[in-house]
Amino acid sequence: MKPGDVIAFGGKGNFSQIIKIATFSTVSHVGTILQTKIPDDTSDRYFNQIVESTSLAGFNGVNISRFSDRLNDYEGELWWLPLRSELRQSAFDQIKFFDFLFDQAKNRIGYDTAQAVKSALDALDDLPFGMHGPAHNREDFSKFFCSELVSAGLEIAGLTGSVNASEVTPIDLCRWNIYHHTYYQLKGDEDKTISRYNTADPKDWNV
Repeated sequence: MKPGDVIAFGGKGNFSQIIKIATFSTVSHVGTILQTKIPDDTSDRYFNQIVESTSLAGFNGVNISRFSDRLNDYEGELWWLPLRSELRQSAFDQIKFFDFLFDQAKNRIGYDTAQAVKSALDALDDLPFGMHGPAHNREDFSKFFCSELVSAGLEIAGLTGSVNASEVTPIDLCRWNIYHHTYYQLKGDEDKTISRYNTADPKDWNV
C-alpha cells in the first residue's frame, strides 16, 4: 500500500445500510492511507495508517489509526483501491496530501452528518437552467464526512483537478478513474463487489 490509496468499507450498522440504500451500492464508507515513519528507526520502516472521518475511539470526526487494527476489528467488507502508478508519479504531491489530512486530524475536525446525507440524495440535486436543488452541497471544509475528506485530500494533492468534494459519495470516489485496473478485497463477503469501479471522470464533480 502507498499514501493516497483508498480503502472502501461495506458496513453492517444502521447508518451504513442507509448510505448503501441511498447510493445503490455496497460501499458505505471510505478512508485513505497515510504512512508514518517509525520513530528512532534508521531502516526507513513505516506504519500504514488510515485517515478517515468516522466515529472511532470516542470521537466522531477525522481520526488517524493503524490500518492493521482497523482491518482486524472491522465487521463488514473492506476493499483496497490502489492509485494508478502513472498518476501518482505525474500528479500527486504527497507532502500536500499528508499535511492537509494530518492537520484535519490534529485539529479534531468533526463529522458532517448533514452534508453526508445531502450528498447521497443526488436525485434532488439538478434543477432546470443549471440551478441546484435542496440536496446540493456547496464545498465546505469546516466539517467532513468520509468521502468528502478523502476527495479533498486528493484534490489538494493535485491528483483530480478541481472537484466539489462535498458532493462526492463513497461509491462516487470508488468509481473515479484514478486507480489501478483492479481492486483487492481484504475482508468480508466475496460476492459483494464495487459496481462501475474506475469508470468515472472526477471532473464530473467540479460543480
